Amino acid sequence: MSERGEGTGPDTNGDTADFRVHVATQAIRLFAEHGYEATTVDQIAAAAGVSRRTFFRQFRSKEDVIFADHESLIEQASAYLASTVVDPWEAVCEAAHLVFDRYRENRELSVRRYQVVQRVPALRDRELVTGYRYERVFSDYLRDAVPSAPPLDVVGFTASVTACHNHLLRAMIRGDEHATPEALRDALADIRRKFVPGAPVHEPATTAAPGEIVTVVTYPAGTPADEVARQVRRQLEARHP
Repeated sequence: MSERGEGTGPDTNGDTADFRVHVATQAIRLFAEHGYEATTVDQIAAAAGVSRRTFFRQFRSKEDVIFADHESLIEQASAYLASTVVDPWEAVCEAAHLVFDRYRENRELSVRRYQVVQRVPALRDRELVTGYRYERVFSDYLRDAVPSAPPLDVVGFTASVTACHNHLLRAMIRGDEHATPEALRDALADIRRKFVPGAPVHEPATTAAPGEIVTVVTYPAGTPADEVARQVRRQLEARHP
């Protein structure tokens, strides 16, 4: 295909995360429709409205493009952890929620990628490596934010958070109605309680009458009152953004 002139069309945004996700969306659609091996870089570039040159400025291969939104989400999770002021263990859980919510918002793309990846062994291996990168981001953050934490607690906590997140993410992609953000929040709260002494004990949401919201939380004896108030306020704000 002919090269586009620089400064017009999608090529203008070639260095942005949104651009990379746009190209990935088109690539995954083509992979799902025609097969991974049968789809060429030229076809992806044409579908995305970019030049072949621009494609290769951003991606080394077709394998890279299929996981482009993973890269974007890893960057978003890292940026969140770098800027947050909440408890570090809680921050890791919230970063996992951020990733889950983004995939849930674009479930169609996630389903298509899942279908493509399951058919190609090399892509399944790449997905495992990508999942480990989230875990490494979480572990590196906790080692810096909580230097007094036992290393095995950091490793166990981040591995548990990542495994739980990935299990529910795959279940959500497969259409499991029980794989919800609330289920993830309950599970991660239990993990946090097991690894972090004094962490609030999370109670699953109670059934309420229509239009009524009930928040139930319990805390270990001796938890400071300001910490209880902060956690209750956070949960209320989450329900009333």
